Amino acid sequence: MTDAAFIAAARDTYVAANAGTLRWMLARPALHGVYLNTKLNSITLTDYGAADGVRGPDYIYGWIQGRGLEALVRHAGFFANHDQALADALDARGRALYAALAELQGRDGHAYFCYEADMAPVRIAGGRPVPQARAEGVFTYSDAFVAKGLVAGAARYAPAELGQRLDYLDQVIAAIEARRFQMDEAAPLAAATARDQAPDFGPRMILLGAAELLAELGEGGRLAYAQRFIDHILANHLDIGSGLLANVPGEDACNVGHAIEFAGFAMAWLGADAPPALAATLERILVASFERGFVGPGIALSVSIGSGAVLNPLCPWWSLPETIRTAALCHAVSGSDATLRIWRQAHDAFFSRYWRGEPAIAYQTLGTDGPVDFVPATPDLDPGYHTGLSLLAAIA
Repeated sequence: MTDAAFIAAARDTYVAANAGTLRWMLARPALHGVYLNTKLNSITLTDYGAADGVRGPDYIYGWIQGRGLEALVRHAGFFANHDQALADALDARGRALYAALAELQGRDGHAYFCYEADMAPVRIAGGRPVPQARAEGVFTYSDAFVAKGLVAGAARYAPAELGQRLDYLDQVIAAIEARRFQMDEAAPLAAATARDQAPDFGPRMILLGAAELLAELGEGGRLAYAQRFIDHILANHLDIGSGLLANVPGEDACNVGHAIEFAGFAMAWLGADAPPALAATLERILVASFERGFVGPGIALSVSIGSGAVLNPLCPWWSLPETIRTAALCHAVSGSDATLRIWRQAHDAFFSRYWRGEPAIAYQTLGTDGPVDFVPATPDLDPGYHTGLSLLAAIA
């Protein structure tokens, strides 16, 4: 297949895959009448039930719902030009979810990783829920994802509330730079925990994902943080010799999927305006991370920067769509053979090994012997965000 034919066929594949995923999500019964329900075992295709404990329907994950809202909104915008009925259905769910998350976050100015059936925040300790501490000045990944979702939702459904949602996002960004952002939401939220944790690049990487959205909304005055975050990560985490990003400065472990995701978020914001040297650096991170991490059947969770050895051989699904996004965006700027080769490899691996097709979801995790019942972050599937938004960027 020629390069042009591959890109054209890939676009059609991504549009169909996203439409299938979204229709599957919309057809499932909502949790509490409003929250997205992706509580399905990706191996057995069996719905999780009350007997499954924290995997089951009695627990709502704020992280997933915030990401889901962003996915509903951005896909509604795309399908408004391709499938109006699907766009209308996405908007109906998006409006309801926006209202629910706005109310939930409005209680104390925060979002939480997990909520019990009565929607009280909990953390999981020893497999059981216990009340989560509410440290007012501490922000988390759940705040980050819900803030992004609320900004996207307000822009589409409640423009008069956009300023309020942007302020929340600004608070999350400020918390990262002030060392008031706690990554471990299984621990009690506390200022000391946030201050003393290892300085992983994850929080800056995730919030960099809001830069493209802010640019689309004309909020250029709020975007200075994005370049600061890029500069900080490159200055403190990039291993010049290997082109890999250390999770923590000076340490050996590299989450290659997160490194690829960082490069993709940066390119999504910068695009053709990326300074050539920076674009080249981001492409090098992509190539180095993929070549070290793509060990089969997908991209390993972690590798050694020093030796190149695989530290964790489990291969989650999400890093392949993220590679598709990053490779497509880098290729659009450089036109290099390496980015197109990586795009093809990630595409083939995802759709031949992970993609279930019916339903339109992927196995969450594969090992060398096939699917593994390993939950990367939350038991809920996350197809609209980690698959859908990545493919949406490649479509563009």
